[in-house]
Amino acid sequence: MILLTGATGFLGDFVLEELLRRGHEVTCFVRKSSKLDKIKHLNVKYVYGELNDYDSIVEALKGKGALINIASLGFGHAPNIVNACEEAGVKRSIFISTTGIYTKLNPDSKDVRLSAEKYIKGSNLDYTIIRPTMIYGTPNDRNMWRLIKYLKKIPVLPILGTGEYLQQPVYVKDLASVIVSAFENKISIKESYNISGADPLTYNEVIDITGNNLEKKVYKIHIPMKLSYSLVRIYERISKQPKLKAEQVLRLNENKDFSYGKAQQHLGYKPVRFNEGIKREILDAKLKEEGLL
Repeated sequence: MILLTGATGFLGDFVLEELLRRGHEVTCFVRKSSKLDKIKHLNVKYVYGELNDYDSIVEALKGKGALINIASLGFGHAPNIVNACEEAGVKRSIFISTTGIYTKLNPDSKDVRLSAEKYIKGSNLDYTIIRPTMIYGTPNDRNMWRLIKYLKKIPVLPILGTGEYLQQPVYVKDLASVIVSAFENKISIKESYNISGADPLTYNEVIDITGNNLEKKVYKIHIPMKLSYSLVRIYERISKQPKLKAEQVLRLNENKDFSYGKAQQHLGYKPVRFNEGIKREILDAKLKEEGLL
């Protein structure tokens, strides 16, 4: 029996489906405020708890053979989770981190996640750490869907910088599949994997491919990075609740391409190309709008 955290989130939804498809027994660890429609529809067991409540984690882990932690490591809960696993005698564990730890910038979340990985690696757990790039694949992805919605309305896009920085988004179903494969394969124990899409693409290419699949010609307006940064810093100072921060401009202009070679070698990981993934996302959204999905 597997305890799955983050099951009601975007990625967790697909991991749960993949686990069930492969015949695994699952109990979901959920908050009382979580929407449980999908879990109840699938007739999956669930228990209430909070990751900042150590006792609730220990209780949920009793009688379980493994933990798959989809919940973010960016909130400082790693020690609670690891210690609870050790107390409950649950050794096999999968933790989802992020390739964001490689940023040359220093957001607060970076230190928290690095500390989380260090704590996991220092434990006696049979852990695997999965670090995905930006995840996309449905209107719930909060990443590519925002771009799709924007381009459907306005085919003119301001780009902060040259747009030549590299991206390698990962399709959510590919990520869910490799997470379950990592759980099923002992070769992944004590290993960490960067999980990305099939090919690195410039941001300009991401825009063009998305526009082509929407059958729209997208006109890109490039704003020099230094000017973009200065303008956003001014905006950040005068706005009480800025929707964009200067640090994000710098992060946008970092390369985010990562090799998935080890996952391919160990786990047979073979991701779809971005053109295929974004085509599926746009089609799924269209079917959903028409009530066919």
